[in-house]
Amino acid sequence: MNRTRIYIAFGVVAIFLLAAGLRISSAAEENNGSKATAKTGYAVKKPVFGGACKTCPWGSIADIVKKAMRPYGWDVQVCYNCAGGPEEARLVAGAKMPPPLRPVTGIDLAPTLIPAPPDGPIDFGATGAQYLWSAYQGNHEFSKDPEGPRKMLRMVANIQEPSYYAIAVKADSGITDLRQIVDKRMPVKILASTTGGDNTPMVLEYYGITQEKMASFGGELRMKLSTEARKNIDVVIGWAALENAPEYNMWYDVSQRYDLKFLEMPKDLREKLIRAADLEEQELPVGLLRGVDRPIPTVARTGNVIYGRADMPDEFAYTLAKALDEHQDLFQWANGAMNFSYNIHTVWKAFGVPLHPGAAKYYREKGYMK
Repeated sequence: MNRTRIYIAFGVVAIFLLAAGLRISSAAEENNGSKATAKTGYAVKKPVFGGACKTCPWGSIADIVKKAMRPYGWDVQVCYNCAGGPEEARLVAGAKMPPPLRPVTGIDLAPTLIPAPPDGPIDFGATGAQYLWSAYQGNHEFSKDPEGPRKMLRMVANIQEPSYYAIAVKADSGITDLRQIVDKRMPVKILASTTGGDNTPMVLEYYGITQEKMASFGGELRMKLSTEARKNIDVVIGWAALENAPEYNMWYDVSQRYDLKFLEMPKDLREKLIRAADLEEQELPVGLLRGVDRPIPTVARTGNVIYGRADMPDEFAYTLAKALDEHQDLFQWANGAMNFSYNIHTVWKAFGVPLHPGAAKYYREKGYMK
């Protein structure tokens, strides 16, 4: 009888130990599983960078960030399809998952330039300085977003990269002012790039150019940038820079295919764009493109801002600012011949977007800012 009780006691203890072991094992597996599922993020030193295609400015910035951070033990994961103008800032601000790969319409772009995105939410990224400022304020392209101003956004580094708004016509077209097109009902073909915000719609509105009006007298207003859309054009309008990004490379093509004459943007139009889009007045430099034979007054912008949210760890922001500073040489070898430059007087500011405290600590230590 006593022996039976002893066996029962041993059995109860064994069952208890087995249950406890299962609980411990289950907890361990759960913890390990949670770590295993955390494929990306700051905690596993694999934050996701929201960029753009490999030949786009934000994609090129992403590659530089990835290389610069590698020596510090960070394996930055890059989303190359997180662009689409203002959309990049929306993805970062909302810590959203990268969008699924989708066909690129209107622009001839090889699929290899947009590989599959990482399997994790966006942690930080790069965008135009104007886009970041607009997202922070909740105006311009972001004015109708239900989220309102994205006050959680914080900048880390502003990398200079100038681009200029350009208006060009065929040299033998006889056009000296785009107002002539509608006034004289000229059946010309216009290639107008709408990448880079709402600037081009404002320019077209200024001159009274619409697709309906152009069609009414045998002309065309083409808003796509495909190779087919560039054929047999008379007028070209849009942002220009010497790089092979989809939004700019039409200028390589058309300036070599046609003899172009570049027109000065009227002062009142320049002032309107500056007020509406936080641009600055500059001159299209001589020789930037074939046909630019004199400085031409226009509007310009500069700055691709590397940024994140307020929840970016201070240590990471500090290291990121440090890595970019110590590896400035990467900018001169950027993919697609991007005209990037690092300026200690401007790297720490982008309009009124708050600087991340981790980055501010680094810039103060270096004496770049007080």
